[in-house]
Amino acid sequence: MTRLVLASRSPARLAVLRAAGVDPYVRVSGVDEGAVAAALGGNASHEGTVTALADAKATVVAESLVADIRSGSGAVDFTSAVVVGCDSMLSLDDFLAGKPADVDTARIRWSHMAGRSGRLLTGHCVIRIVDGAITDRASDHSSTTVTFGTPTADDLEAYLATGEPLEVAGAFTLDGLGGWFVERIDGDPSSVIGIGLPLVRRLLAGVGITVAELWSTNAPR
Repeated sequence: MTRLVLASRSPARLAVLRAAGVDPYVRVSGVDEGAVAAALGGNASHEGTVTALADAKATVVAESLVADIRSGSGAVDFTSAVVVGCDSMLSLDDFLAGKPADVDTARIRWSHMAGRSGRLLTGHCVIRIVDGAITDRASDHSSTTVTFGTPTADDLEAYLATGEPLEVAGAFTLDGLGGWFVERIDGDPSSVIGIGLPLVRRLLAGVGITVAELWSTNAPR
Protein backbone atom coordinates (compact mmCIF):
# COMPACT_ATOMS: atom_id res chain seq x y z
CA MET A 1 0.00 0.00 0.00
CA THR A 2 1.49 3.30 -1.12
CA ARG A 3 0.30 6.09 1.16
CA LEU A 4 -0.05 9.56 -0.33
CA VAL A 5 1.38 12.38 1.78
CA LEU A 6 0.76 16.05 1.00
CA ALA A 7 3.60 18.27 2.20
CA SER A 8 1.39 21.34 2.51
CA ARG A 9 -1.11 22.90 4.87
CA SER A 10 -3.06 24.40 1.95
CA PRO A 11 -6.78 23.57 2.25
CA ALA A 12 -7.17 24.30 -1.48
CA ARG A 13 -4.59 21.66 -2.46
CA LEU A 14 -6.19 19.16 -0.11
CA ALA A 15 -9.61 19.90 -1.59
CA VAL A 16 -8.32 19.37 -5.16
CA LEU A 17 -6.88 15.96 -4.24
CA ARG A 18 -10.00 14.88 -2.39
CA ALA A 19 -12.20 15.93 -5.31
CA ALA A 20 -9.88 13.85 -7.52
CA GLY A 21 -10.57 10.73 -5.45
CA VAL A 22 -7.66 10.56 -3.02
CA ASP A 23 -7.41 11.58 0.61
CA PRO A 24 -3.76 12.22 1.51
CA TYR A 25 -2.16 12.42 4.89
CA VAL A 26 -0.97 15.96 5.54
CA ARG A 27 2.41 16.76 7.02
CA VAL A 28 3.61 20.37 6.91
CA SER A 29 7.30 20.86 6.14
CA GLY A 30 7.95 24.07 8.04
CA VAL A 31 10.50 25.04 5.39
CA ASP A 32 11.79 28.63 5.56
CA GLU A 33 10.78 29.65 2.05
CA GLY A 34 12.65 32.94 2.19
CA ALA A 35 15.89 31.18 3.12
CA VAL A 36 15.51 28.66 0.30
CA ALA A 37 14.84 31.40 -2.25
CA ALA A 38 17.75 33.49 -0.96
CA ALA A 39 20.12 30.54 -1.24
CA LEU A 40 19.28 30.23 -4.93
CA GLY A 41 20.72 33.67 -5.60
CA GLY A 42 19.45 36.59 -7.63
CA ASN A 43 19.93 34.89 -10.99
CA ALA A 44 17.53 32.03 -10.32
CA SER A 45 14.66 31.78 -12.78
CA HIS A 46 11.10 32.09 -11.53
CA GLU A 47 10.42 28.55 -12.69
CA GLY A 48 13.52 27.28 -10.92
CA THR A 49 12.57 29.05 -7.71
CA VAL A 50 9.11 27.51 -7.36
CA THR A 51 10.47 24.08 -8.27
CA ALA A 52 13.28 24.34 -5.72
CA LEU A 53 10.79 25.36 -3.03
CA ALA A 54 8.54 22.40 -3.84
CA ASP A 55 11.55 20.10 -3.74
CA ALA A 56 12.66 21.47 -0.37
CA LYS A 57 9.21 20.95 1.16
CA ALA A 58 8.85 17.40 -0.16
CA THR A 59 12.39 16.51 0.93
CA VAL A 60 11.90 17.68 4.51
CA VAL A 61 8.67 15.72 4.85
CA ALA A 62 10.05 12.58 3.18
CA GLU A 63 13.12 12.61 5.41
CA SER A 64 10.94 13.05 8.50
CA LEU A 65 8.84 10.04 7.47
CA VAL A 66 11.96 7.92 7.00
CA ALA A 67 13.21 9.02 10.43
CA ASP A 68 9.88 7.98 11.98
CA ILE A 69 10.07 4.62 10.25
CA ARG A 70 13.58 3.97 11.55
CA SER A 71 12.69 4.99 15.09
CA GLY A 72 9.43 3.07 15.08
CA SER A 73 7.45 6.16 16.00
CA GLY A 74 4.26 7.41 14.42
CA ALA A 75 0.75 6.02 14.39
CA VAL A 76 0.70 5.41 10.62
CA ASP A 77 3.01 3.12 8.66
CA PHE A 78 4.68 5.12 5.88
CA THR A 79 7.10 2.34 4.85
CA SER A 80 5.63 2.63 1.35
CA ALA A 81 4.63 6.19 0.52
CA VAL A 82 4.82 9.02 -1.96
CA VAL A 83 5.23 12.62 -0.83
CA VAL A 84 3.96 15.51 -2.93
CA GLY A 85 5.32 19.02 -2.36
CA CYS A 86 4.16 22.19 -4.12
CA ASP A 87 4.86 25.89 -4.22
CA SER A 88 2.97 28.56 -6.15
CA MET A 89 3.90 32.14 -7.06
CA LEU A 90 2.73 34.74 -9.57
CA SER A 91 5.22 35.96 -12.16
CA LEU A 92 4.46 39.47 -13.45
CA ASP A 93 6.83 42.15 -14.78
CA ASP A 94 9.91 40.12 -13.83
CA PHE A 95 8.65 40.04 -10.22
CA LEU A 96 7.80 36.81 -8.42
CA ALA A 97 5.02 37.25 -5.88
CA GLY A 98 4.11 34.81 -3.14
CA LYS A 99 1.70 35.53 -0.31
CA PRO A 100 1.52 39.26 0.48
CA ALA A 101 2.76 40.16 3.94
CA ASP A 102 -0.08 42.56 4.71
CA VAL A 103 -3.12 44.34 3.27
CA ASP A 104 -1.09 47.27 1.95
CA THR A 105 1.15 44.89 -0.01
CA ALA A 106 -1.88 43.06 -1.40
CA ARG A 107 -3.45 46.38 -2.45
CA ILE A 108 -0.27 47.41 -4.28
CA ARG A 109 -0.09 44.06 -6.05
CA TRP A 110 -3.65 44.36 -7.24
CA SER A 111 -2.88 47.83 -8.60
CA HIS A 112 -0.29 46.14 -10.85
CA MET A 113 -2.36 43.04 -11.66
CA ALA A 114 -5.72 44.63 -12.50
CA GLY A 115 -6.58 44.40 -16.19
CA ARG A 116 -3.40 42.52 -17.00
CA SER A 117 -2.08 38.96 -17.35
CA GLY A 118 0.50 37.14 -15.27
CA ARG A 119 1.82 33.59 -15.07
CA LEU A 120 0.85 31.51 -12.06
CA LEU A 121 3.81 29.17 -11.58
CA THR A 122 3.53 26.06 -9.43
CA GLY A 123 6.53 23.90 -8.62
CA HIS A 124 5.80 20.23 -7.99
CA CYS A 125 7.98 17.51 -6.48
CA VAL A 126 7.15 13.87 -5.77
CA ILE A 127 9.38 11.63 -3.67
CA ARG A 128 8.81 7.88 -3.36
CA ILE A 129 9.57 5.85 -0.25
CA VAL A 130 9.92 2.08 -0.62
CA ASP A 131 10.73 -0.25 2.29
CA GLY A 132 11.41 2.75 4.49
CA ALA A 133 13.96 4.42 2.19
CA ILE A 134 13.77 7.21 -0.39
CA THR A 135 14.16 5.58 -3.79
CA ASP A 136 12.98 8.00 -6.47
CA ARG A 137 12.08 11.63 -7.00
CA ALA A 138 10.81 13.79 -9.83
CA SER A 139 10.09 17.50 -10.06
CA ASP A 140 8.90 20.09 -12.55
CA HIS A 141 6.71 23.18 -12.74
CA SER A 142 3.47 24.21 -14.42
CA SER A 143 2.72 27.62 -15.88
CA THR A 144 -0.79 28.99 -16.40
CA THR A 145 -1.55 32.47 -17.72
CA VAL A 146 -4.14 34.31 -15.64
CA THR A 147 -5.89 37.42 -16.94
CA PHE A 148 -7.28 39.64 -14.20
CA GLY A 149 -10.28 41.91 -14.27
CA THR A 150 -10.31 45.36 -12.73
CA PRO A 151 -12.24 45.42 -9.46
CA THR A 152 -13.83 48.67 -8.39
CA ALA A 153 -12.23 50.43 -5.45
CA ASP A 154 -15.08 49.29 -3.21
CA ASP A 155 -14.87 45.70 -4.43
CA LEU A 156 -11.11 45.60 -3.90
CA GLU A 157 -11.33 46.98 -0.38
CA ALA A 158 -14.08 44.51 0.46
CA TYR A 159 -11.98 41.68 -0.94
CA LEU A 160 -8.91 42.76 1.00
CA ALA A 161 -11.00 42.96 4.17
CA THR A 162 -11.89 39.27 3.89
CA GLY A 163 -8.27 38.32 4.50
CA GLU A 164 -8.28 35.82 1.64
CA PRO A 165 -5.65 37.63 -0.48
CA LEU A 166 -3.15 37.39 2.39
CA GLU A 167 -3.37 33.59 2.46
CA VAL A 168 -2.62 32.82 -1.18
CA ALA A 169 0.13 33.26 -3.75
CA GLY A 170 -0.37 36.30 -5.93
CA ALA A 171 -3.08 37.68 -3.60
CA PHE A 172 -5.91 35.99 -5.51
CA THR A 173 -7.83 32.73 -5.77
CA LEU A 174 -9.58 31.07 -8.69
CA ASP A 175 -11.80 28.85 -6.56
CA GLY A 176 -12.73 31.38 -3.88
CA LEU A 177 -13.76 35.01 -3.54
CA GLY A 178 -11.03 36.11 -5.92
CA GLY A 179 -12.69 34.20 -8.75
CA TRP A 180 -14.92 37.24 -9.32
CA PHE A 181 -11.87 39.12 -10.57
CA VAL A 182 -10.32 36.50 -12.88
CA GLU A 183 -11.36 37.07 -16.50
CA ARG A 184 -9.81 33.93 -17.99
CA ILE A 185 -6.99 31.44 -17.71
CA ASP A 186 -4.83 29.72 -20.31
CA GLY A 187 -3.55 26.45 -18.91
CA ASP A 188 -4.34 24.03 -16.11
CA PRO A 189 -6.95 25.36 -13.66
CA SER A 190 -5.96 22.91 -10.92
CA SER A 191 -2.43 24.33 -10.91
CA VAL A 192 -3.85 27.81 -10.29
CA ILE A 193 -5.66 26.42 -7.25
CA GLY A 194 -2.33 25.05 -6.07
CA ILE A 195 -1.62 21.55 -7.36
CA GLY A 196 -1.62 20.64 -11.05
CA LEU A 197 -3.16 17.19 -11.42
CA PRO A 198 -1.91 16.55 -14.99
CA LEU A 199 1.68 17.33 -14.02
CA VAL A 200 1.50 15.39 -10.77
CA ARG A 201 0.17 12.40 -12.73
CA ARG A 202 3.20 12.54 -15.02
CA LEU A 203 5.62 12.94 -12.12
CA LEU A 204 4.04 10.00 -10.31
CA ALA A 205 4.46 7.89 -13.44
CA GLY A 206 8.11 8.86 -13.42
CA VAL A 207 8.56 7.25 -10.00
CA GLY A 208 6.47 4.20 -10.88
CA ILE A 209 3.07 5.08 -9.39
CA THR A 210 -0.26 5.19 -11.22
CA VAL A 211 -3.39 7.13 -10.42
CA ALA A 212 -5.26 3.82 -10.23
CA GLU A 213 -2.93 2.71 -7.44
CA LEU A 214 -3.55 5.89 -5.49
CA TRP A 215 -7.30 5.53 -5.94
CA SER A 216 -7.19 1.99 -4.58
CA THR A 217 -5.00 2.72 -1.56
CA ASN A 218 -5.88 6.31 -0.62
CA ALA A 219 -9.65 6.45 -0.97
CA PRO A 220 -11.33 9.14 1.14
CA ARG A 221 -11.41 8.04 4.75
